[in-house]
Amino acid sequence: MQTRIPCILMRGGTSKGPYFLMSDLPDDVPTRDRVLLAAMGSPDKRQIDGVGGADTLTSKVAMIGKSTRPDADVDYLFAQVSIEKAFVDTSPNCGNIISGVGPFAIEQGLVKAQDGETTVRIFNVNTNAIVHAAVKTPGGHVIYDGDTAIDGVPGTAAPISLNFVSAVGSKTGKLLPTGKPKDIIDGIEVSCVDVAMPMVVARAEAFGKTGYETKAELDADTAMLARMEEVRQKASKLMGMGDATGKVVPKFCLIAKPRHGGAITSRYFVPQNCHATHAVTGGLCLAAACVVPGTVAEGVAELPPGPRRTIVIEHPAGKLGTEFEFHGTAEKPDIRRAAFIRTARRLFEGHILVPGSIWAGKQTKPRAAAAE
Repeated sequence: MQTRIPCILMRGGTSKGPYFLMSDLPDDVPTRDRVLLAAMGSPDKRQIDGVGGADTLTSKVAMIGKSTRPDADVDYLFAQVSIEKAFVDTSPNCGNIISGVGPFAIEQGLVKAQDGETTVRIFNVNTNAIVHAAVKTPGGHVIYDGDTAIDGVPGTAAPISLNFVSAVGSKTGKLLPTGKPKDIIDGIEVSCVDVAMPMVVARAEAFGKTGYETKAELDADTAMLARMEEVRQKASKLMGMGDATGKVVPKFCLIAKPRHGGAITSRYFVPQNCHATHAVTGGLCLAAACVVPGTVAEGVAELPPGPRRTIVIEHPAGKLGTEFEFHGTAEKPDIRRAAFIRTARRLFEGHILVPGSIWAGKQTKPRAAAAE
């Protein structure tokens, strides 16, 4: 017997995964995690027995429900499902998967669509952040067709504007968790920054790299990855985040000067391999590192003038632009805007089936009708 769970498979930004209503999943976390592992087919490097795509970018889950907060319409919990381990990580947010939350919430009836454009106020449970998603809804209906292109996704689609209203100190409560714009760990200069995603930033040259390597080249350098992990582990403790073993935060990125008209080049790690493109949340954090005085990005980033600017990050598959407005100082930061343009698409709707031995479901109708 298998339990049927309503599900929408969506592409959000450069990632993809199943989107669930929270009310359709188990209430207790251990059972919910077992259900998500079974749904994705983990642990297995091919995820052959589930809907996961055997890649960190396609082993992600979104869980959405109506919010009780006065400043939010929906609550969104993100889960990174490990591929080869029986582990579900809900500590980080995903700025790409969140691209699909607005359309999902509208089409599931959690938010009433307006004619023209609908703003969905999203509370990210992982990081206690508020994100406003502006979704195109002409005639009160979500549209996915459009002329907006994002690097890492073929074709074009309707734009979705994501404004991270409260992003500073997503996990640590501080813009600079160590209290300094720059630290030295094992002889390597790093900046530990927390905007939308806690991250450790270092210059690529400190690890013997140019910063322009491909994902495949970086993933093949096991010695460099091991050294990076040692630095990340020690940085996590300096940031007050404790032991990072087996966890995907803090993230890590290597930076270099831009080569194609952007502000900076980045190779973002997730964290044991290089991201094929770039995480949105990691992009926000790197943009902050670029504008805060004294970080390792100072002298590397080539920024446009003014407090409000578009900071373009060059990554392995192209570019990622963020609208960023920074005032104040590192000690008293005033980030008034941190926004991206993403796209999303509804790919499949139906039910995910998991073994009844893992979870019998919440169905009130007869068992024979509720399961396959």
